[in-house]
Amino acid sequence: MAALKRYFLTGLLILVPLGITFWVLTALFDFMDQSLLLLPESWRPDAWLGVHIPGLGLILTGVVIVVTGLLATNLIGQRLVEYWEGLVKRIPVVKSIYGSVKQVSDSLLSGSGMAFKKVLLVRYPHPDAWSLAFQTNVPEEVAGQLDSEYVAVFIPTTPSPVNGFYFYVRRDAVIELDMSVDTAFKAIVSMGVVAAPIKPAIANYAGD
Repeated sequence: MAALKRYFLTGLLILVPLGITFWVLTALFDFMDQSLLLLPESWRPDAWLGVHIPGLGLILTGVVIVVTGLLATNLIGQRLVEYWEGLVKRIPVVKSIYGSVKQVSDSLLSGSGMAFKKVLLVRYPHPDAWSLAFQTNVPEEVAGQLDSEYVAVFIPTTPSPVNGFYFYVRRDAVIELDMSVDTAFKAIVSMGVVAAPIKPAIANYAGD
């Protein structure tokens, strides 16, 4: 009975990651295949191949992204992008949404982006608990209203780090970690199962 249990658990450890990976890739391919609907019906691969091939939408999306980036790097493309952004920024509601999304994407995706400067430990959700957080930027308007030095922190949720909480915390109440952002993300997504040892680099917190 013990051997059967061991075999069962070993099988789970092998098949569960494979199954989840397959499910995620299938969902990604199905989602990306929706981009093929933008093509005229006679141009779609299903029409002239006579069979549906999963993943073609992903290839098409990748090609569109690369071509867009290629066009945007030359002078004419840059002028078109500037014209498009100027046009969008004249639309009352759209300009607010587009501007906010562009700032976030520029910060996250650009090589010089400063979306997450450092990995921190902050006391959350109560004084006796610590949570991983990422240091971001404090707007000047906010910093001018605070009586001492604060840092802006984003505390992601587990296992979906795209959601979370945004706070301003006193600098002397956080602990800076010698941990990369990628390692911190792995720890959060895996709920601590996949994580390197956490070693405080600069313990700014004064104590209880």
